[in-house]
Amino acid sequence: MDVKSFSDIEKEFMARVAKIVWATVTTIDTRDRPRARLLHPIWEGCTGWIATGRDGHKAKHIDHSPWVSLSYWDPDHKQIFAECKAEWIDDMDEKKRLWKLFGDIPEPLGYDLGLFWKDVNDPTYGLLKLTPWRIELSALSDMMEGKPPQVWRQNVS
Repeated sequence: MDVKSFSDIEKEFMARVAKIVWATVTTIDTRDRPRARLLHPIWEGCTGWIATGRDGHKAKHIDHSPWVSLSYWDPDHKQIFAECKAEWIDDMDEKKRLWKLFGDIPEPLGYDLGLFWKDVNDPTYGLLKLTPWRIELSALSDMMEGKPPQVWRQNVS
């Protein structure tokens, strides 16, 4: 079932993200093959943020193709699928704001980025912004009752 506004699914989306925490994030490698890994996004409404290294395979993949797919799953068989455009954010004010945000949100969703980087000025500290073009919430219990997934879309280019 399509929903018109992110606000229609926001409460359930945030509850699932807070419970599941870790997402499988799939990128497209430089030979156009999918590559998945577990990452720890934080969401502000429908905008996702991932603090991650600026070097390595993931960075090369995003430079090749900015389109990523996130999936969350919990043992109750509730899922989130978020199809997003990823972009590196280099603005220092935004990196500082997100450094603080990651630390201010209670664990397990929030965490101290200082565990991975010396400080916000560390050149290896990368900040990925996720802008979803499609978010789907589904659950096995809903499927068993014949209820379709909830799907929200926005135009992202």
